Amino acid sequence: MGRIINLSTIVMCHNVCSFDRTFASLHTPNLFLSVFPVGYPFALVYRWFLFHQSATVVHLFHTFSGLALATFNFGSQVCHSLLCVVIQFLLLRLMGRTVTCVLSSFIFQMIYLLMGYYYTATDEYDIKWTMPHCVLTLKLIGLALDYYDGGKEQSQMSAEQKKSALSSTPSLLEVFGFSYFYGGFLVGPQFTLLSYQKLVSREMSDVPGQPPSSVVPALKRFGLGLITLTIFTIGGVHYSDSYFLTDEFEAHPFWYKCVYILVWVKINLYKYISCWLITEGVCVLSGLGYNGKNEKGEHQWDACANVRVWLFETTPLFTGTINSFNINTNAWVARHVFKRLRFLGNKLLSQMFTLLFLAIWHGLHSGYLICFSLEFIIVNVEKQAQSLVRDSPLLASVAQSHLYPFVYVIQQLIHWLFMGYPLVPFCLFTYDKWLKVYSSIYFCGHIFFLVAFLVLPYLRKVFVPRKRGSEKKED
Repeated sequence: MGRIINLSTIVMCHNVCSFDRTFASLHTPNLFLSVFPVGYPFALVYRWFLFHQSATVVHLFHTFSGLALATFNFGSQVCHSLLCVVIQFLLLRLMGRTVTCVLSSFIFQMIYLLMGYYYTATDEYDIKWTMPHCVLTLKLIGLALDYYDGGKEQSQMSAEQKKSALSSTPSLLEVFGFSYFYGGFLVGPQFTLLSYQKLVSREMSDVPGQPPSSVVPALKRFGLGLITLTIFTIGGVHYSDSYFLTDEFEAHPFWYKCVYILVWVKINLYKYISCWLITEGVCVLSGLGYNGKNEKGEHQWDACANVRVWLFETTPLFTGTINSFNINTNAWVARHVFKRLRFLGNKLLSQMFTLLFLAIWHGLHSGYLICFSLEFIIVNVEKQAQSLVRDSPLLASVAQSHLYPFVYVIQQLIHWLFMGYPLVPFCLFTYDKWLKVYSSIYFCGHIFFLVAFLVLPYLRKVFVPRKRGSEKKED
């Protein structure tokens, strides 16, 4: 898990933050219809009527269906995505497989997104064109990098790059179909142009040359998504972000506020999970979710999976939640940012630049930076604690004994309390709001992890036996 050890903090913040604009506005009929049921009829039309049609017909269908969704939600503001897609195509054609093309693509797409944030920013979650545009920005930057990789020798590419590198220059119609594909335009998931090309060429199927047998797997994801959406719809009314700023919340005792944060984060994360599961079902139904066979020879449909529900529900670890949440974006960040900074020669420096990229990508509010910094501290403290338990015979025996159920409950309480703690500033945006909430709970998260960071080295000296001189020499 080399990429996770340095990406844990990065991906945690990215996972929880990137689509909040979508879910905060699901009460709006247009967006609700676009995110949830509309994609399934589009996928069925593709399966029933267009699967055996030419690539041009399929690209046109994906382009115009995605544009219809964009126009339905954002009207004339669809021009922003159209402009960025066209310019990205021109950059590929005019600059070719060069570093200049990659840098130009990165700079243009990021500046355009940030200007959008600047001119549309408010202190609330609003439906605006920047909502899907942040997803499109990563998709187009990834396209430039995959195109650049396609010009390398096979020996120069990593295994991951070989799976996504583009051997030929895509057409404008391909780039449009890829960008506006109805299964990923509004909220993701991230996927490569090469995967999209395989979908159009009828390779993404367990039945060669025929529509995939994916109806049942798609309905399972849809049904699970409806369950999590129901939990959020019912619970979210009682555990809302706005309640943090009320006098009533301020008047509650400290223990109540902590419990509220614990329950609040658990319920509110279901809004992300529900959307990812339902949109994943669209991708599975179309065939884009096909992922070949596993070791048992069973067909897999998790190529577009953004959440591992069982791991998410059962893990008592922050890193466990990270590994189960927004999986495809995790892979995007690892492949296109963190690993490409290897030339810096310093993993910590690479992590810092990747964090900076994601902080800027999310927006211009102070809450993003606070969230990222807190997650950095939390994940690193957890790694130290895990190392302590693993290396201590006493603590390891307790963790494996009949006392583990009790330890597990304590872990879960700490886990979910401090999962919610750093998300408070992200959801509240501005410093005057999140500072008010943190003051009301006495900055308990900062204190807890600062003390843990300072105390863990001393606990290690107490619980971890020192190696004898002979053992040190052998090592």
